[in-house]
Amino acid sequence: MGDEEKQVDNGSDTIINPSDGDQEYDIPVVTSIDDLPDEMDSDSSPSESPNPDIASSDEAIGVEDAPGGDRTASEHAAIQAYESKIAALAQEVESLKAHIEDRNLQYVRLGADFENFRKRTSKEREEQEERVKCSTVTELLPVVDNFERARSQIKPQTDAEMGIHKSYQGVYKQLVDCLKRLGVAPMRAEGVPFDPNLHNAVMREQTDAYEEGIVMEELMRGYQLGERVLRHAMVKVAAAPDPVIPSDENSEAQGEQE
Repeated sequence: MGDEEKQVDNGSDTIINPSDGDQEYDIPVVTSIDDLPDEMDSDSSPSESPNPDIASSDEAIGVEDAPGGDRTASEHAAIQAYESKIAALAQEVESLKAHIEDRNLQYVRLGADFENFRKRTSKEREEQEERVKCSTVTELLPVVDNFERARSQIKPQTDAEMGIHKSYQGVYKQLVDCLKRLGVAPMRAEGVPFDPNLHNAVMREQTDAYEEGIVMEELMRGYQLGERVLRHAMVKVAAAPDPVIPSDENSEAQGEQE
């Protein structure tokens, strides 16, 4: 080293620091363990630091470690609190879902009940209209019967009578057309088997011209409104004739009686 000079002696090393001028420092040279100062106690524990600054720094580190543990415990408690809150909210959500599902089922039932009510009231209204219509038309049927009797029994002889006949027959035709528009239809009973749901048998006649139980004659016409019977047809029904007994059997029967 260019500017520094070292002088070595048996007792000490002298270092001249050029920055301090000519000041010299004596540094003892240790050549054996016996040369160590008496202040060094070999029995002192290495864990005990003679420097108070080091001890204070250790204490500071210990102080800082304690709050870290407290924060960990508080964070754990906060996590548990949040988990409990989440579980409570999840339970509340499930309860609300069940409540909503129950409400939806109630709405579905109410909708079905309303639809059934609407259909029932619509059907009842139609039936009521049908009953009123049947009652009104039934009152008009005797008028139709009178027109038909007049047409079959009255035979006009003069032009004036023919004019009157055409006049009331025009009214009859108009009435019949009105009944047809309402859905009224006459029954055709003659030549069909007797049906108690449609016919009212007022007479029975033994005959070979018709099979037993066949309607021979329609005495008063019946009418229907759709599937509903406004008036049953009054009819005469064919009955089987009595069996014919041969003449020989008749004589034998008379002899036995004598």
